[in-house]
Amino acid sequence: MDSTVALPQPQYATHDVTNQAPPLAPYDASDDPALLEGLRREGAEWAEPGIRRLGARAGSAEAQEWGELANRHEPELRTHDRYGNRIDEVDFHPSWHHLMRTAVAEGLAGAPWADDRPGAHVARTAGGLVWGHTESGHGCPTSMTYAAVPALRAQPDLAKVYEPLLTSREYDPGLRTPAEKPGLLAGMGMTEKQGGSDVRTNTTAATPTAEPGVYTLRGHKWFTSAPMCDVFLVLAQAPGGLSCFLVPRVLPDGSRNAFRVQRLKDKLGNRSNASSEPEFDGTVAWLVGPEGRGVKTIIEMVNCTRLDCVMNSATLMRKTLVEAGHHVRHRSAFGARLIDQPLMRNVLADLALESEAATTLTLRLAGAADRAVRGDEQERAFRRIATAVGKYWVTKRGPAFTAEALECLGGNGYVEDSGMPRHYREAPLLSIWEGSGNVNALDVLRALSREPGAADVLFGELAHARGADPRLDTAVARLKSDLAGTDQAGARRLVERMALALQASLLVRYAPGAVADAFCATRLGGDWGHAFGTLPAGTGLDPILERALPGGN
Repeated sequence: MDSTVALPQPQYATHDVTNQAPPLAPYDASDDPALLEGLRREGAEWAEPGIRRLGARAGSAEAQEWGELANRHEPELRTHDRYGNRIDEVDFHPSWHHLMRTAVAEGLAGAPWADDRPGAHVARTAGGLVWGHTESGHGCPTSMTYAAVPALRAQPDLAKVYEPLLTSREYDPGLRTPAEKPGLLAGMGMTEKQGGSDVRTNTTAATPTAEPGVYTLRGHKWFTSAPMCDVFLVLAQAPGGLSCFLVPRVLPDGSRNAFRVQRLKDKLGNRSNASSEPEFDGTVAWLVGPEGRGVKTIIEMVNCTRLDCVMNSATLMRKTLVEAGHHVRHRSAFGARLIDQPLMRNVLADLALESEAATTLTLRLAGAADRAVRGDEQERAFRRIATAVGKYWVTKRGPAFTAEALECLGGNGYVEDSGMPRHYREAPLLSIWEGSGNVNALDVLRALSREPGAADVLFGELAHARGADPRLDTAVARLKSDLAGTDQAGARRLVERMALALQASLLVRYAPGAVADAFCATRLGGDWGHAFGTLPAGTGLDPILERALPGGN
């Protein structure tokens, strides 16, 4: 006889989970009309199937988890092996390598420089705008690899050896002889404790050897990201002045170059990416370009990475807007879904305007870069000034934008599980990297004063929208009058006005009327508050939201 007594089952559940948004993934990160329209308009319509495929992959549960894991399990520095040999290696979580392998294979590193199709550089930027929905840190080595190619071309003999490997779509981690690898990654080392952005005060010394073009370096770099890259472009003081050098981690004979990683930076954000302080002592380096022309040689690299700062800020805006839109469609408060609450709709529509303006400008800059590479001097001049303008303004808008998008989730957005704190910590980096706000604002003044035609090419772009909106016409006229009297103290104010006029001109020409009208009324017409969600009464919110939020509102 069974004497077992059936005991009552404990009831641990105190309530059912309701009124919470389901996971966003899987979703399509390329489901963005502003992005796809810009891709076609800027000459890369042929890339749309690939961008859509990459967008679906970026929004997959697997890729989203890669991004989360790469940031949870941060890179670790190993200065020595178990036997005491100096190795200076950084270990990454497998998710980092999954992200990197995809990015390189999809042409987000150096591949466009080996692609003769018009729009190849636009396609890369569009790819970054969607693949960046995974996480931002691994965009650093892909960006630097992309940017290294035009700088390296200042030394044709080195470019002949390294460019085919830097433009490869093969990701091959680990330190080995560069010529033996199917693909390479490049980094850069400019800043030092002594000067930061004022790189001409660098103290790293470059001493010529008996072999022509070969030097040894001695010094300490303050910020050198992605130290596991294969080669680096660095600045150092040669006998003829500040010069640019190529520094490989592994020398042609297979021995390790002197690249002593003293520590990894403990950063606010961008945690998946290792940023290091390397020390050079007898480090072998090859001269790139003439002695004394280091800044001029490496400036092409800076122009490229500044564009990527704009791209990454626009990506963070779009990603956090999608997250906010998803949440408010599934969350209810005070008797209605959040998406149906008038004030929340105002906030989301305002964010949508900012996001579309950033994406549209990013793709216009990418189009200018692509056409400049193909010999269009007008576009080269436009790229020069407009990239600095965009770098200043779009990256400045990023932190405020991500904070507001996070707030749309309320307390749910303040916890790490939501992913929003990671995006919020990431946002300030893009304004700091490749020159802070002041550096870029002053760079715009420098271009206006030293480069003939810089102002003309900017106003030539704005003239394409002349007569389309009186508020834009007024802003452009005011901008022209401001140019003559602006000094250093007024640089930020001037560049802000340039950026808003440029964004408005693009939206007036290419965006739906509701988007362009609301942007001009607020950003140019002054009918706007100091926070997002202050669009004026009568603004057509419905068409803005229907365009901006995947799956409607």
